[in-house]
Amino acid sequence: MTSLARTLMRVIESNDRDAYGLMAEAVGGAGSRSLRVRLAEVRDARANGEVGRPAEALNDLLDEVRRFAPHTYGELEALAQTFREDEAARAASRVRGPAPARSDAAAPRNSVSGGVFEAPVVQAGTFNGGVHTYFGAPQHTGPPPVADWPRLDTADPIAFGVRRTRQVGDEPALPPYVARDGDALLEKRMGAAAGTGGLVLVTGEPLSGKSRTAWVGMLANLPGATRLFAPAAGTDLRGLPPVLRARGEEPCVIWLDELEGHLGEHGLTPALLAELVRLRVPVIATMGDEAYDAHRFGGQARARVLAGVDPVELTRVWTADELRRLTGAREDHRLADASLWCEDDAVAAFLAVGPELWDEWWRARRPHAHPHGHLLVRVAMDLARCGTDDAPVPSRVLREACALYEREAAQAAGESFEDALAWASGVRHGVTGMLVPGPEPESWRSFPTLHRDAVARPDAPPVPLGLWLRAMEVVGGNPDLQELVVESAQSELEGEADGRPEVGLVLGRLYEATGQARYAEEWFRHSADAGGVEAAGVVGKALAERGDVAEAVPYLERAAEAGDSFAQGYLVTVLVDRAVFWLDRGAGGGSRVAAYYARRVRASLDAVPDTVEE
Repeated sequence: MTSLARTLMRVIESNDRDAYGLMAEAVGGAGSRSLRVRLAEVRDARANGEVGRPAEALNDLLDEVRRFAPHTYGELEALAQTFREDEAARAASRVRGPAPARSDAAAPRNSVSGGVFEAPVVQAGTFNGGVHTYFGAPQHTGPPPVADWPRLDTADPIAFGVRRTRQVGDEPALPPYVARDGDALLEKRMGAAAGTGGLVLVTGEPLSGKSRTAWVGMLANLPGATRLFAPAAGTDLRGLPPVLRARGEEPCVIWLDELEGHLGEHGLTPALLAELVRLRVPVIATMGDEAYDAHRFGGQARARVLAGVDPVELTRVWTADELRRLTGAREDHRLADASLWCEDDAVAAFLAVGPELWDEWWRARRPHAHPHGHLLVRVAMDLARCGTDDAPVPSRVLREACALYEREAAQAAGESFEDALAWASGVRHGVTGMLVPGPEPESWRSFPTLHRDAVARPDAPPVPLGLWLRAMEVVGGNPDLQELVVESAQSELEGEADGRPEVGLVLGRLYEATGQARYAEEWFRHSADAGGVEAAGVVGKALAERGDVAEAVPYLERAAEAGDSFAQGYLVTVLVDRAVFWLDRGAGGGSRVAAYYARRVRASLDAVPDTVEE
């Protein structure tokens, strides 16, 4: 049990004023009054024997500690779990009632098996009141011998805290490193630590690239044969010095990613750091800005570890020079995509958060997860795949386009559109949602990595055909984006058109929307010749308007026979005009029958009101 945890128990059990003062100092003056109230609630509930209430009050106390002194919260949480278990046992004993009285006066018998119990043993027939058992911390075991530590040049950075990036196929797990402006300072600090030991600390916002920058700095400034020790958070580090003293001449480095998890009386203390400096062993660490501020200031003991260290600071916003270097690193498609799609504050998010977003989105398709939210994101992704680029997608289009995904829409019926949109747009990792707000109210677009991953992954589901026409609606009157939609459709659809009349129809509609009449007619005819009914009516009308009536009629008849009402009406006008033409020709040649029917047809046509539309 830590000293802070022991202090808390003194306050709860005995209202020890000195212990209370230590607790108030630990959490800082800002929370002392609120802390006093919470401590009193725990103590009173326990004294009054209220079942369950002490543990509940302790949870409230921990909430206050987390609020005012997050750096101390971790030390108390383990104690809280033991406290809750103890309270649960007390509650259970009340339900069972008192144990039956012993009928004999024999002394209680106790035994210990499985080894030696190296602590006092208490024997008693009956314990009155609550019984609290606190186990002393087990003797710590030191780190493994240096010879068992991995070499720096063979260690996997992802296994030691560097975030993975998007990876498709057999490409490297991480893209090439893009130099940051702080690298020169970091190199200077690393070089000094390599010779004399000491702490090198990289701080920054979430997803600013701290771990990758620090890792690359180690590789660049330490020998590849350096032995790497990267303990898990909370590891007892007191055994490091003797292990390092036995290492011989091998160079070593201590890697403490997220340093806040390695501070405390059994972690990196000023004394341990001083010993590592004496042994000329560098310590390379990273820390988030909020964690650094919480531990560096406020007079806490662990702040002394950080007091003499000037961190190398990173920011999530990339400078103009960093963005230029990113643009020049286009040999990796992930960096090229980041350069193309990212604003200056989204590069790290694009590279690091992308895999997390894809994995969460993909799993959300399950019926009891967020199937409607999954579908909304897919609609936005697929529209981007259609070439809409950064064009915002109105909420109305997101809602209506879901109907194009029949099976997915049926699964999504149990989740409301509002809940689905809230889930899809919720900010992850403090950086971004899957749906990003557009410039117009109630408009959205997918986070760029999602549709880029969909393009790159061979198992990504295809875009519904009807969505290409929705994409043309989304880009509105923007001719550049209209052309991009058509080019994307050419790339994606032209190879699928053989034997699929619906594909030719969509391509024809897209070319028609951009004023490319010749290509539109070619694809309409391709669709009609493959059996497309709607395209047959379109082709027949176009041929008839050019005067190619004989060629037009078979197309119109096929569409009319399939129930196309437009083709039926248009076919009537074509046939009537054709009949009048031949009747006039016959009457002019002296045919009395032709002249008779010509008069009757003209009379019928004259009787048709002008308001009747074709």
